[in-house]
Amino acid sequence: MMKRWMIGMAAAALVATAATAEMKAKEAYDYMTKVLVGEWKMSPADKQIGTTGAHLHPAVKRLLGTDRTGVAYKVIGRGATLQEDLLPNTMKQMVTMYYCNDFHHCTELQATHYCAKQNHPAFIFNEKESNPHKLVFDCDEENSEVCDSDEAHIHHIILELSDNNNHLKSSYIAYKNGERASKHSIYHFDRKK
Repeated sequence: MMKRWMIGMAAAALVATAATAEMKAKEAYDYMTKVLVGEWKMSPADKQIGTTGAHLHPAVKRLLGTDRTGVAYKVIGRGATLQEDLLPNTMKQMVTMYYCNDFHHCTELQATHYCAKQNHPAFIFNEKESNPHKLVFDCDEENSEVCDSDEAHIHHIILELSDNNNHLKSSYIAYKNGERASKHSIYHFDRKK
């Protein structure tokens, strides 16, 4: 009985370690291209938990609980870039491109977010805060002017996967006047079957 308990504890520790372990840039990029690619529909209103109401915008609300695509991911450039098309065919449509600084020797995972706020902040993957269930990108204050400005912009992108990678919570955390805003673009999606 003790041996079975020890094996169970060891397995639980491995799962916990995998969920909290840091992800390196290339590992994260490869993972994203495997688990995100495809079309996702916007979850119903009752599943839009932990948001600040962006899903209630008239251009977005009509997607709630339908089979229409709320976000789509595809690999382009012969594998060099992962394209995220958020809220396609709406006035709130935005595109984010995720890519390595060097495709063959990826030491830094970067992103550029083409925002409905009419700017395009650059991001750096946060290896320390990311794991297979939570991918975190921080605004690149050294290389993107908008990131270090008072202009309203997205300052963090957080992609959280659950339900065997069939549910996605996408958070686009906004800053204005150098401070975290009170309203953000946070959406829940379910993978289209």
